[in-house]
Amino acid sequence: MIHSPDTRRELLKGLFAAAVDAARGDRVISAASCVDANRWIYSGPGESFELALPTRTGRVIVIGAGKAAASMAAAMERVLGEHLDSGLVIVKAGGALPLRRIECREGGHPVPDEASIRATRELLHLVDDAQPEDTVFLLLSGGASSLLCLPVDGITLVEKATAHRLLVNSGASIAEINAVRKHLSAVKGGRLRLRCRATTFCTLAISDVIGDDPSTIGSGPSVADATTFDDALAVLDKYGLNRIMPAAVMAHLRRGGGKTPNSGDVDARHYRVIAGNASALDAAAAFARGQGCDVRILTAAMQGHTHDAAREFAKTLRELTAKRTAGDPPLIVLAGGETTLLVTGRGTGGRNQEFALVAGLHLQGTHDITLLAAGSDGTDGPTDAAGAFADGATSQRAAAIGRDPQASLDDNDVYPLLETMGDLYRSGPTGTNVMDLVAAVIGGT
Repeated sequence: MIHSPDTRRELLKGLFAAAVDAARGDRVISAASCVDANRWIYSGPGESFELALPTRTGRVIVIGAGKAAASMAAAMERVLGEHLDSGLVIVKAGGALPLRRIECREGGHPVPDEASIRATRELLHLVDDAQPEDTVFLLLSGGASSLLCLPVDGITLVEKATAHRLLVNSGASIAEINAVRKHLSAVKGGRLRLRCRATTFCTLAISDVIGDDPSTIGSGPSVADATTFDDALAVLDKYGLNRIMPAAVMAHLRRGGGKTPNSGDVDARHYRVIAGNASALDAAAAFARGQGCDVRILTAAMQGHTHDAAREFAKTLRELTAKRTAGDPPLIVLAGGETTLLVTGRGTGGRNQEFALVAGLHLQGTHDITLLAAGSDGTDGPTDAAGAFADGATSQRAAAIGRDPQASLDDNDVYPLLETMGDLYRSGPTGTNVMDLVAAVIGGT
């Protein structure tokens, strides 16, 4: 039985751990694939298939990028065993793992840096060296768009990073952001696949986007690009960015330089999404039921402005609380997705921290609700926190230390406030990235 806010927080930590564990790269690949004789067999989500592995001629090469790429690569090493010849994956700084046959490189995230460029060039050496008789596996997860980075000719890394920063802080959706950066890249939007001569090419992806669209996950390096240069320009116009974008970026987009791969150019038959937000929510729900709780999953496609979504979530919690009767078991309310935070201030924080704080303010006066909003990768914005807790006493805790929560929100500076109040949640790296998770406990006292 849940008796206090502290007990509720411990339950929410357990929910979060169960959710991310179910979507860990090593776990899902090990569960979804195996090798039988000289065949690699896929039996995970989506249609099953088999790939004949090279025997006398041909090599097996594993490449990848993303926050979960190292854990995915570790599983591929175990599954493929002696069939694996070489490989390279690119991960966020601090996310490397000791691997035997696959090299692990680190790059910049959320903004690409010179390390991203160096690692991408090294990965492309493997891609360009692949022969038709080789088999190539591409491992993708959230963060790949920043880590797998090579600007088109005529655009510098600084110019591309500036474009990325402006887009991320503009309030644009991930699909809109990708529509632009795919047209500034030599590898995104199917371009990596086009330069690989290997006949057999398989992509395994852990989705960090709503709808699990392969062209959006990691900016779709191995699938066709449905967007155009005009689409990219339209995004910049929509958010008023065309006047502040680097001149070289605008010139490239207006020229329409470079070919946009279409469905006839890229063969993506062996592309599978092996985990996503829904699988994480299902695991959290199973954990909650095992603790004797009722469960309500609201959505795995939460989106829109972070503050609007937080207010709506808090409103739903109040409505569910009003319907409860004495003796009801604790109720776990779950939602997942990725909201959009418009950053206009100069402070430190992230969208999950702001979600929690806004929701907490709108839960003021309640006594039996505690929530956690956290990024499934263990990182929220440029901070060391995954997210934050909130409850009906959030406002009182802020007042007790003489702080104005709204001022912190206005300056996008919620991290210092939440840290002082003891409401930050630090999980550490999780080995996956399936967008954000929000969980609340109602009742139980």
